[in-house]
Amino acid sequence: MVEIDWEKVELIPAIIQDYRTGKVLMLGYMNRNAFMKTIESGKVHFYSRKRQRLWMKGEESGNELIVKEILVDCDEDTLLVLVEPLGPTCHTGNVSCFYRKIDGNPAEPIIFEILADLYEIIENRKKLDPSISYTASLFNKGIDKISKKLMEEAAETIIAGKNDNKEEVIYESADLIYHLLVFLAYFGIKPYEIYKELKNRFSKSGLRMKNERKEN
Repeated sequence: MVEIDWEKVELIPAIIQDYRTGKVLMLGYMNRNAFMKTIESGKVHFYSRKRQRLWMKGEESGNELIVKEILVDCDEDTLLVLVEPLGPTCHTGNVSCFYRKIDGNPAEPIIFEILADLYEIIENRKKLDPSISYTASLFNKGIDKISKKLMEEAAETIIAGKNDNKEEVIYESADLIYHLLVFLAYFGIKPYEIYKELKNRFSKSGLRMKNERKEN
């Protein structure tokens, strides 16, 4: 285990990042006690320089940060804490404290964030009345209907490409991704599980992976 020299640094910055989307949520500071409390409880704790005390993120709002992994930088004086946020992280009600650009305009969402949000919408619409929700109607009809729609959207995306129509490719690709997420949600597979699988493939060649699957 990496040992942080707390005699050298009384407070260290802790960057908080959503483990599912990669979105940076906030920056806080930890002293030794906050660091140990975070590890022991599995919930992010900070040291408030203003209030001069230890505090747990979400102790008042309920929007706690559940620790998934803690990384330390090369100098061992900065932490990257990967978390599952239980609600908005910012006191303004925004998902992240970094919700605006330097010019004041809203920050653009990152692709992983968009997919995670869309997946959550799909999960919520599962429970709706199939007569008023297209998504609910797909789940109601089962895997055969969901699979058929996924194949149809894949075919329409290919046709748009064959027709060399960039706008149609974008439109049909959005439909395809939506229906793929519905397909994944049917099996309870979350987008970050696909990200992990893709990451695991970075160090392998495609041919090697095919050969390994044949052997299994």
